[in-house]
Amino acid sequence: MILLSVLFSVAAMAQETDTVPTGDPVIPVITLTDTELEGDSQAQDISGLLHFTNTAGYTFGQARFRIRGYDNQNSTVLMNGIYVNDAETGRAYYSNWGGLNDATRNKVNTSGLAFSDYSFGGLGGVTNIITRASEYRTGSNVSYSLANKNYRNRVMVTHATGMMENGWAFTFSASSRWAQEGYVKGTFYEAYAYFLAAEKKINQNHSLNLTIFGAPTRSGRSGVSTLEAYELSGDNFYNANWGYQNGVMRNARVNNYHQPRGILSHYWTINETMKLTTSASYMFGRGGTTALNWYDAADPRPDYYRNLPSYYEEDDFRYTYLENLWETDENYRQLNWDMFYDANRKNLYTVENESGITGNDVTGNRAMFMIEERRNDINRFDFSSLLSKELNENAKVVGGLTYMSNKTHNFKVVSDLLGADWWLDIDQFAERDFKDDYIMQSNLDTPDKVVTEGDIFGYDYVSNTNKADVFGQVEYKLSKLDFFGGIDLSYTEFWRTGNMRNGKFPINSYGNSAKNQFYNYAAKAGVNYKITGRNFVLLNAAYLTRAPYFRDAYISPRTRDNVVDNLESEKIMSGDISYYYRSPKFQAKITGYYTEFQNGIKNSSFYHEVLNTFVNYVMTDVDKLHYGGEFGAEAKLSSTITMTCAAGYGRYLYNSRPNVTIAQDNSSEVLAENVVVYIKNYHLGGMPELAASVGGKYTHPKYWNIGVKANYFGESYVTLSPEQHTAETFETFVAEDPQIESILEQEKLDPGYTFDIWGGKSWKIKEYTIGFTLSVNNILNNIDIITNGYEQFRFDKTEIDKFQNKYYYMYGRSYFLNVYLRF
Repeated sequence: MILLSVLFSVAAMAQETDTVPTGDPVIPVITLTDTELEGDSQAQDISGLLHFTNTAGYTFGQARFRIRGYDNQNSTVLMNGIYVNDAETGRAYYSNWGGLNDATRNKVNTSGLAFSDYSFGGLGGVTNIITRASEYRTGSNVSYSLANKNYRNRVMVTHATGMMENGWAFTFSASSRWAQEGYVKGTFYEAYAYFLAAEKKINQNHSLNLTIFGAPTRSGRSGVSTLEAYELSGDNFYNANWGYQNGVMRNARVNNYHQPRGILSHYWTINETMKLTTSASYMFGRGGTTALNWYDAADPRPDYYRNLPSYYEEDDFRYTYLENLWETDENYRQLNWDMFYDANRKNLYTVENESGITGNDVTGNRAMFMIEERRNDINRFDFSSLLSKELNENAKVVGGLTYMSNKTHNFKVVSDLLGADWWLDIDQFAERDFKDDYIMQSNLDTPDKVVTEGDIFGYDYVSNTNKADVFGQVEYKLSKLDFFGGIDLSYTEFWRTGNMRNGKFPINSYGNSAKNQFYNYAAKAGVNYKITGRNFVLLNAAYLTRAPYFRDAYISPRTRDNVVDNLESEKIMSGDISYYYRSPKFQAKITGYYTEFQNGIKNSSFYHEVLNTFVNYVMTDVDKLHYGGEFGAEAKLSSTITMTCAAGYGRYLYNSRPNVTIAQDNSSEVLAENVVVYIKNYHLGGMPELAASVGGKYTHPKYWNIGVKANYFGESYVTLSPEQHTAETFETFVAEDPQIESILEQEKLDPGYTFDIWGGKSWKIKEYTIGFTLSVNNILNNIDIITNGYEQFRFDKTEIDKFQNKYYYMYGRSYFLNVYLRF
């Protein structure tokens, strides 16, 4: 632990944050000093898990901890060698196979930059999920789970035949998860999942495997709000997304996804030392999230800042009136569905020359409120081929190539008119800003179009992404030294295909845009020096370039094909060094790491309070610095008692002064360009930078076990709004204004701790195994831990507290009980 303490002390050195120069007046230097996995694995047993990444996933995830501060786009997830990270964002969405715990249990994990048999990988490592039918345990598994988080109940059935005499193997799995209401009030969960793997052994050298799976899911979403809303409602999990309709809870924000995938794999054992695995995959289906929309009406969200008491002065009668309503009337602080229907049924309106057809006048109740669904439907093809060759007993080489072609159809549809007859498809912001019938049209080919439920409106475009990748790695082992090296070359292209001729951008909104093309490369190497049979030193290093993702590259893909100026690949440098000790009764590993990201992009859209319009806010030249340490240890005190410890402490900081371009969403006008954002040495925020866990487990020879652990989370900061860190923001302030420090200071959240307990028991009765596992997290029901928060992009320098920070709280006491039968 002495080594860990030294490393923590180095990582926690105070850094002086960036300051904003404004000439006259001078702004003072502000110095800031440092003072979700579901499933059977929720038992969160860290016994035997020496690698820090395992504990971080199972234990620290409840506090939104991220390993080394990385987004999950830095981790590569494969299925039978097929790259399954999202094409538009690079992130892995595990919900695509949610509920298939048994079917996706066979996996090979590689941490960090280490050598992988399946891919060059990313900074966060590689996970390859293996769904080859012959590799599942022969038999059946039936389980029922009871929980109190997103879902309340789960039923899962799995059966595997193993390789039969006729050369066939089959594995089937299905599940259902549901909750009328989850942990957060107003949410619900309705999910199913299916999985089939069929393998045919052609001969000793060749085998074919077909995998088909999907996870159709509908769920009501929870919201995030301000401390004021949480306090007034008396609920740290207050959710503004729902309200009562005819006495039944209804959520306006509903996720509805079903994107099945099929994978065909060929396994070829060329000889005893060489194997080739080739897979092709096709994925398709719908994805969507509903949201409330309104026209010519006040924002109806109950926690909208104008609907909170703090919008008024405390001596204003409206302040007291709203405060009383919030505290005593649940209906007031939730969505008012009855009001939506009443308003829509009293809004008679006539549209002349509907869809541009002369004389085609339409009269009816025009919707003031409606529910829209924002869709992202996918069609994607993937191919991979992986060759592995053992050069001799000490050397191995692997190489592979992958190809991806993805088309995501992004559009909006009318989901529910809430009693109205139709919705008029125009841009109300453009209507307000320009008073021009031409500019406000969503589609000039069908102007003033009346849309009803199921119709596309607003925007309609396809994001196209193609990527080809080839990599090679070699590993060599000697008596005192192991080392590996790898290279990766890739080509990425993406473009936009518009299906609407937008009135604001008639020239560059319809049809295929120019293609954005990037050639990228990466290299990594590692060494394992064996001091003795029990002491090892490991060193890894990598340099990568990465093409920008579609979501970041386009300024406003909903309306036009303009991309960020001087679009460049991101550059990443990373390294880590570890000391590892192992003996029969004790194992420990301590790691230090350092990573730099350069030339990143952050793209946001919001209503700009000063410019008084909806804007696209693009921050370029974003550099980030991640450094810190990780520690894991396991001690076997006896044949039945094991103690474990895991901890991570890092610093995740902005490492540059990015430039911001602000473009008006309703026009091609650039409202601000090359605005410097002074955020160097500020924390990225949004996650704890310190997490630690100490636990113990007792395992009885009679097949039962129990364990406990204590967890600590700290060094968490809210995510910054760049708008509060520009020279322009402070032009009207004098140097002595006390508000300056308040604006520039990054809020640090209070630390928190939790205690967890888990256990299980199994019985063997002839060929049957019956058992259960039970875990209870946060057994002290500590519901006051804020895991992260963020500053709103909207900012009014004349009233700096108008748009308050928003926060997420950690769930209180939660449980997961799983009862199973295997035969």
